[in-house]
Amino acid sequence: MPASLPKAAALAAGLAVTALALSACGSAPTTQTTTGGKNGTSAATATSAEEFGGMDALIAAAKKEGTLNAIALPRDWANYGALIDGFTKKYGIKVQVENPDGSSQDEINAVTSRKGQGRAPDVLDLGTSFAISAAQQGLLAPYEVAAFDGIPAAQKDARARWYNDYGGYVSIGCDAKRVKNCPTSFADLLKPEYKGKVALNGNPTKAASAFGGVFAAALANGGSLDDIQPGLDFFGKLKKNGNYNPVESTPATIEKGETPISIDWDYLNAGYAEEFAGKGVDWKVSVPTDGQYAQFYAQAINKDAPHPAAARLWQEYLYSPEGQNLWLAGFARPVLMPAMDKAGTLDRTAAAKLPAVTGTPSFPTEDQQAKAKEVLAQGWGKAVSG
Repeated sequence: MPASLPKAAALAAGLAVTALALSACGSAPTTQTTTGGKNGTSAATATSAEEFGGMDALIAAAKKEGTLNAIALPRDWANYGALIDGFTKKYGIKVQVENPDGSSQDEINAVTSRKGQGRAPDVLDLGTSFAISAAQQGLLAPYEVAAFDGIPAAQKDARARWYNDYGGYVSIGCDAKRVKNCPTSFADLLKPEYKGKVALNGNPTKAASAFGGVFAAALANGGSLDDIQPGLDFFGKLKKNGNYNPVESTPATIEKGETPISIDWDYLNAGYAEEFAGKGVDWKVSVPTDGQYAQFYAQAINKDAPHPAAARLWQEYLYSPEGQNLWLAGFARPVLMPAMDKAGTLDRTAAAKLPAVTGTPSFPTEDQQAKAKEVLAQGWGKAVSG
């Protein structure tokens, strides 16, 4: 949910958890009631472009709305700037991004507090655990993009209320000019030489990137996808020995040297390495050998989106080869990468630049993520306080 890193900077970087102005006041409800298709289907209820009357009808309706409200999408997070510009150039629809460095929870808060308002978010980019929570709260509209069948079953909601979009591995980024020996594992991070240097990209109870960081630490310390507690204990040790840095890492804090070691998604850290190469920051990236954890972010449509046709067209764009390859160019692994590789539509040059990893990662189930969130909600503050 970058430098601003498309999301961060939490799901490509510094997720600054800035407070959203959640006032109840705002413009009057402006949700569009654009219709299309043979039966006059409303864009707000269409569950596919075909149901709405086809892509041409959806494009026309979206252009008529003219605007898309997005939230928590930093332009340099997983290459979101190129995606936003590409969508606007292709369809002439203005993308308004609020609170670009916001967290997944900020997005959900905006949906609930602005229901019926014209400034409510149309679309959401959420950590998967947060997407599951939003679906359970009845906040999301079911919608199947044209490429829906190509998304693995484990990477989408069976009712199409959310589906994964891009992802990566938890990694350790390090400023080699400020840190003599860059760590490559979670075990390394406990060494005395890293006192006050180890930061996360956000609060794990609110930001999916930090949530993934704690999960990876759990896997590195005897935990499992069913047991995130060892990850909490690990950060408690980091806090106790003085290595934990409470500053939330962002491109700005990295450039200033405030967070010389950052646990974050590999696509964000890889993006930093490229971005800061000419600014005196020698940013090294490694996927920890002892805590290999991968996760995706998920796309969703606000059930009460003020621009429902534009929201659905945005999803179609993101899951087209063009959109998927733009994420790939930002070092993120698009969810349709295997299908596109098979179809010959994958940008193989961009794929070759991804950080090296070995093995096949496991992904937590909905129940495992929900359980982990409960553990974090109860124990994170205690683990790193004092």
